[in-house]
Amino acid sequence: MWYCISLGDGLSASIYTDEINRIFQPLFDLAGCPDDMAVFTRQERGTVHCEVIAYFSPAAAETARAFSAEGCNPPDRQGLELLAGSSGCWAALF
Repeated sequence: MWYCISLGDGLSASIYTDEINRIFQPLFDLAGCPDDMAVFTRQERGTVHCEVIAYFSPAAAETARAFSAEGCNPPDRQGLELLAGSSGCWAALF
């Protein structure tokens, strides 16, 4: 299961992305840097402004739980940016 959470608008999202990286990186290293463990972001239209959504792959569930992210369908690859993980994640997850 994938997980997602809104990080707010583009300006406030950087506060959360730094925190996501801080929690994700030690877990990623401990797991042996697997290609299927990643976090992505995408700017999406919100009700008033664009909002940044973070998507956590199933292998990044522990990081997702730290932010109370909710289960969601796998995101469409279009428009995603890799926030945390290895570049091999694209082939492993999409």
